[in-house]
Amino acid sequence: MNKLFVTLLIVSFQLAASAQTIFFEDFESYAGGVIPTCDIWSSWSGDPGSGDGIIVTDGIVIDNQSGYIGPDSFQDVLMNLQNQQTGDYTLRWEMYISAGSTGYFNIQGMTGTDPITGCLEPGNGGSGIFNSSNLYFNNSGGSPGVFEDQTTGETGSYPEDVWFTVSIYFDMISSPPTYEISIEDVPVNLNPVPFQTDEVLGAINFYSIDSQNNYWLDNIIYIGGDLGTEDIFSPDNFSISPNPVVDVLQIQSMDQVDRILIYDIKGSLVASETPKRMSPNIDLSNLDSGVYLVTVTVGDASKTFKIVK
Repeated sequence: MNKLFVTLLIVSFQLAASAQTIFFEDFESYAGGVIPTCDIWSSWSGDPGSGDGIIVTDGIVIDNQSGYIGPDSFQDVLMNLQNQQTGDYTLRWEMYISAGSTGYFNIQGMTGTDPITGCLEPGNGGSGIFNSSNLYFNNSGGSPGVFEDQTTGETGSYPEDVWFTVSIYFDMISSPPTYEISIEDVPVNLNPVPFQTDEVLGAINFYSIDSQNNYWLDNIIYIGGDLGTEDIFSPDNFSISPNPVVDVLQIQSMDQVDRILIYDIKGSLVASETPKRMSPNIDLSNLDSGVYLVTVTVGDASKTFKIVK
């Protein structure tokens, strides 16, 4: 896939989904080298400047920077997902793994803050809280093109030497919370996978797993949560039904509904409407069965709901 096209596509998606976008990272705002700030990025040491943080490089595509995790077995990067404990979230990124190389990440629970640097650090006294097991690309160099979720033993495929998409849907409403991983929009997990340790979405840990590790990240988008205004979306003023829905989703509202955006669990926008009226009905008969996120905007307030079709 052409990386410039991917960039434009995801930026367009970000703008369309701005009401629920938590962050979008394309690495273009950095000078290069290890990222000096820690709003999104930190490291296992809590001090990414020490060298274990993510490196910004332009080595894959001219004039486009990416985040790089190399083969030093030292980089141990944390991407801050803000210790979420409720709501639905989708995390999606582009990835490039060179032929024969390996890659790795895992899902972290509750994280802390380093008292000296003020940057994110792993929880549990620095030993980490693991809500997934190892998530490998080409485990130990013996399975090129194979992604493996060791939590469940499930596998998926990915292309080498080209950019491809990884997405994770997190359901923090379930108890315990669950995740579902897709590669190139093909599900790896046939069923939602329960968090292993705690009920918090803290971070993604991108680690330089071995001497063959060599991958790049770009165009990361993180969406979801509850961004609504309680009065507008209180049960007395607003409802959305039926759920599960068959064909028509009915919205009952005391205020004019300005916009409705519907996403699948991979973060793709599948429907949008601007009804500009109270209590609109939305025809969903053309959508496949599955789980969807519905973002409703009333004036300056938005709220996201999960529905099942």
